[in-house]
Amino acid sequence: MNFLRTFWPTPFKVEKGNVVSLVVQLIIFVVICAVVGWLIGLLAAIPLIGLIFGLVGALLEIYSVAGIVICILRFVGIL
Repeated sequence: MNFLRTFWPTPFKVEKGNVVSLVVQLIIFVVICAVVGWLIGLLAAIPLIGLIFGLVGALLEIYSVAGIVICILRFVGIL
């Protein structure tokens, strides 16, 4: 559990059964992904560093999906 709290601290702010805290955390993840994804999309057009930014974007999306899953698991009460 400490591993999850170390890498994903914000999903643990979601309380069991509290819809408001779940929606706030989900909005945070979606907005961050949209903004950073847009920036990485612009920077990925540069030929030399496009591959690196593409990989960073993929890792960010995986991180965000894992954070959203943890938020949902905290809301349901599994974690």
